[in-house]
Amino acid sequence: MVNGDEGKLAYRGYNIEDLARESTFEETAYLLIHGALPTADQLSAFSRDLASHRKLPSAFIASLDMLPLNTPPMAILQAGVSLLAGYDPDIYDESMEANQRKAIRAIGLMPTIIAAWKRLKNNQGPVEPDESLPHAANFLYMIRGRKPAEATARFMDVSMILHAEHTFNASTFTSRVVASTGADMYASLAAGIGALSGPLHGGANAQVMRNLLDTKDPERVEAWVEDQFKRGKRVSGMGHAVYKTIDPRARILQNMAQSVVKDHPEYRWYEMTERMALATQDVFRKKKGKDIYPNVDLYSASVYHAMGIHHEFFPAVFAMSRSAGWCAHILEEKFPHPPVKPALYRPESKYAGPPERKYVPIEER
Repeated sequence: MVNGDEGKLAYRGYNIEDLARESTFEETAYLLIHGALPTADQLSAFSRDLASHRKLPSAFIASLDMLPLNTPPMAILQAGVSLLAGYDPDIYDESMEANQRKAIRAIGLMPTIIAAWKRLKNNQGPVEPDESLPHAANFLYMIRGRKPAEATARFMDVSMILHAEHTFNASTFTSRVVASTGADMYASLAAGIGALSGPLHGGANAQVMRNLLDTKDPERVEAWVEDQFKRGKRVSGMGHAVYKTIDPRARILQNMAQSVVKDHPEYRWYEMTERMALATQDVFRKKKGKDIYPNVDLYSASVYHAMGIHHEFFPAVFAMSRSAGWCAHILEEKFPHPPVKPALYRPESKYAGPPERKYVPIEER
């Protein structure tokens, strides 16, 4: 549930601030997929199940090694998720229970695909997943080859919670459209990844980091913002199509980002982020006569960068987080409550082309 006017977000009725403060990604994923918070035993079983499905087949890893290194991470992820269908023993079982198992496998494997490709691009061997680590910490371990500090792992975990779901956005709607055709879980997820790969949807946090790198110096931020407005360009990470006030996820990330990077040698990226937000608000108010607020993408960029995640991979990190929400929506599309007869999504359109024309043989044209 999103209330854009009041800047509120809830998953299955639970306030996002409470989930970010008290929950974990595993618990939030369970909530989204099953519709209720788990008991301690249910969460323990769910987390073990998720961790047990992190390892990619050796043939899958070998296929990655044959691809051009300039292949975009989102293309790797989209193709990889599609290929996972071939390894799933439940692929032809469309029961609710089988689809829940597919969801767990997909959520568990997406971070491994991303980490494996990141390592290969950097001429490093893939790191085997560690089933003893929580979901977010294991991702950072596979990316960097060493276990993350507790504060770093917690930031990654909270960031994944905040990106896990956001109602009927473009990628979620795309996943549901594909699921409405009767397509399997993996095909529906791959479609959502394709929609998220577009720069107008999932690429904003990567663009925030490109902007920071382009600006380079904290003292140049204000001039850079002014120049953006003069050229009629927007500042990524500022403004939202739904929220009329600050994105509640941005407020949470702002506080966490400051604590995570305050003693980091690259703290300047966070400092520049804050200056960019203030400068954009000031210029926007002067030129447009109204306010603009940060969104979730603004504060994740500098901290992902400080963690050693290249901005080319930011949309893929977004996708592995959103996988929980996509799976929940796909399950809802396949098994609506109350049950209704399945129906294809088919938007109406108005034809705007030429009127009826007579076919002319090619030798007479």
